[in-house]
Amino acid sequence: MLKGMNTTLLHGILAATLSLTLASGCSATTHPVAPGTLGVPTRDAAMESVLDEKGTVTVDTVVSAEWEVDRSGLIDLTSDKAKAAHLVDGPEPIQLYIHALHHPTRGTWLVDTGVERALAQSPSNAVIHGWRSVFANLDKLVVYTDMATLLAREGEAPQGVLLTHLHFDHVLGMRDVPANVPVYVGRGDAEESSMQNMLMREIYDGTLAGKGPLQELGASPDPDGVWDGITDVFGDSMVFALSVPGHTKGSTAFVVRTPNGPVLLTGDACHSAWGWENGVAPGTFSEDLAKSKDSLVRLQALVARHPNMDVRLGHQSKTMKNRTR
Repeated sequence: MLKGMNTTLLHGILAATLSLTLASGCSATTHPVAPGTLGVPTRDAAMESVLDEKGTVTVDTVVSAEWEVDRSGLIDLTSDKAKAAHLVDGPEPIQLYIHALHHPTRGTWLVDTGVERALAQSPSNAVIHGWRSVFANLDKLVVYTDMATLLAREGEAPQGVLLTHLHFDHVLGMRDVPANVPVYVGRGDAEESSMQNMLMREIYDGTLAGKGPLQELGASPDPDGVWDGITDVFGDSMVFALSVPGHTKGSTAFVVRTPNGPVLLTGDACHSAWGWENGVAPGTFSEDLAKSKDSLVRLQALVARHPNMDVRLGHQSKTMKNRTR
């Protein structure tokens, strides 16, 4: 989420670093990536046949921080619905989340990581500092629950981290996660080239320093053709990983069967409450707008088939008041 923040600073930095970056590529990270062994192939029909049955995994969603970013990145302001609603660009309040999944036999797993403790208590030692923090408007970020605090509250180390995608606002808590905890990311996400990666690769490398290789969560092709890929994460039909490309190549949503019904973690396939309520996909923060729109359509169709599903968006509560006008 970088577009439209401090463009004067951006131009200077690009001029100074472009040749070096082009020489070494623009992938998200230089950290090693390996094929993951987590999960088993499945299909949409198998998932949906059990989706409305009560599950055994609980999901605690924690607001790690509040921030604000450009509305044009969160919502496609060129869409007919956005134009009809007279939406214009400007700062939009968002949250950074940590989702803690508690599995009765597999332990605690985290989906995304919020922010690290250093960001609030020792900013100069945080993984994002200096010109990058200025460029990213981190003076607008307010920390509520950092990753170290959450882990202390949990009382046990997580068994794994499942990233919805590899953008800096989803990995800023990673340094507080013990180094031996495996980290999973959607297939192709770490190698994707983008302008954001050109500026933020050092941050991604810093969050992953000392950890094992990133493991690709190989969302297997869906024989039913509903999803680009679908994986039964623990092999017990309790947590499913859905490939929802568009925001990034490897963007992943998760469906969790809980005692209170299914929970959908959209990741940044949908950032905002207004976008979800009006069926408008994310805007300029996404790498492929057409695929982003298609992924949102598929997720909303899934929820329409299972209306009891609890939808938890990438950066806002679905019940959040519309503050985008």
